[in-house]
Amino acid sequence: MIPVDDYLRHIVSLVKPLSPTMLGVYDALGCVLARDLPALVSVPPFTNSAMDGYAMRVADIPEKTCADAPFSLRVVGDIPAGDSRHLTCEPGTAWRIMTGAALPDGADCVVKVEDTDQPSGNAPLPKAVTIFTSPSLHHNIRQAGEDVTEGHIVLQSGIPLTAAALSSATSIGYSQLPVYPQPRIAIISTGTELVTAGKALRHGQIPDSNSVLLHNLAISNHCKVTAVHRCNDSTEEFYHTLIKVAQNADIIITTGGISAGAYDVVKAFGMKSDMYFTRVAMQPGKPQGCGVMTNSRGDSVLVATLPGNPVSVFVSFFAFVRPVLYRLTHRSPNSVLPPIAATFTSSWTSRAGKRQFVPVHVTDPLRPGETPMATPTHHLGSTSHLVASLHLANGLAVIPEDVEEIPQWGIVDVLRLGTDMCS
Repeated sequence: MIPVDDYLRHIVSLVKPLSPTMLGVYDALGCVLARDLPALVSVPPFTNSAMDGYAMRVADIPEKTCADAPFSLRVVGDIPAGDSRHLTCEPGTAWRIMTGAALPDGADCVVKVEDTDQPSGNAPLPKAVTIFTSPSLHHNIRQAGEDVTEGHIVLQSGIPLTAAALSSATSIGYSQLPVYPQPRIAIISTGTELVTAGKALRHGQIPDSNSVLLHNLAISNHCKVTAVHRCNDSTEEFYHTLIKVAQNADIIITTGGISAGAYDVVKAFGMKSDMYFTRVAMQPGKPQGCGVMTNSRGDSVLVATLPGNPVSVFVSFFAFVRPVLYRLTHRSPNSVLPPIAATFTSSWTSRAGKRQFVPVHVTDPLRPGETPMATPTHHLGSTSHLVASLHLANGLAVIPEDVEEIPQWGIVDVLRLGTDMCS
């Protein structure tokens, strides 16, 4: 067996990062930004009103003003949001102004309509407005560039583009962004015993939960699933399926067929194709394999061959496939969530020499300063077939190779399983 970290380094070394492309802001969700984005325009791009009300000059406020001693100004016009006229507020006048509208030259404060004698809403423009407050300089005004100034780096290369990040990019003047595209993933689950989800089972058959698991793990990590296939235990069928899906994939993930069985077709094919198979010192997920194939267009495609048991597939995705996705998309190491320390609610034994990954449910601490609590999702722990309770897991407790026992209330590191590709 080889250590987990050695195998991880090997599979990641096979990956050639994707080349950047330009995508529109409506299409780039989940992609990784390929270069820094400086602001093309300031935010706000012009000084504007933060309220529906009246733009005026502080110099026009009488020396003694309060709710009992209001003052009046002549209203010279309306300024709706989007008005592109260059207007001026002369001494002794006010403009009725809407939220977001550009402030007229000379005005240096805005009185909200509720602090005047005028009604709110759709009302005729008055000839004069009576004001019942004494606004200060820049009151209810958003200054040009107070959020971001032109040229300032707003979004940094290597970040995953969330909905908020795409909104920010739009606000600073972008419609197209340089991004590393979403990795294209093809999935092949192998095993004659597998049956399409929902179909009646005959004796010896099981539902194909692996393809559903990998499809949704890929989607939740902002990948594009280009194919999902199921193969019987036929080397020829597997070969033809592999060739077919490789035409439109950056990664092919297979499940099953890589252990020591007489019908392990993935390993049988891969051994003839210079793929690498090994046993990794981990539980679950010991049998692993990987290699690179070239499709008919000359593109290199990574093939990651995972074990067949569902919990092994789940663990292998987070241990090996997700780091490959990070490498493919030039993802910044600073954006990857680090493990957290948690209190294990059960005592636990682990086999020496293997790194054990235990599906756990992590709950927030009851009091400030305490660590989160991690509870195994099943009393049998990380046994590789326990897929029905897998939905309870939001973390994987990682028990090191040199630790054989965790006492109840002991501290363990937990790998968080959230969709941090979008964090």
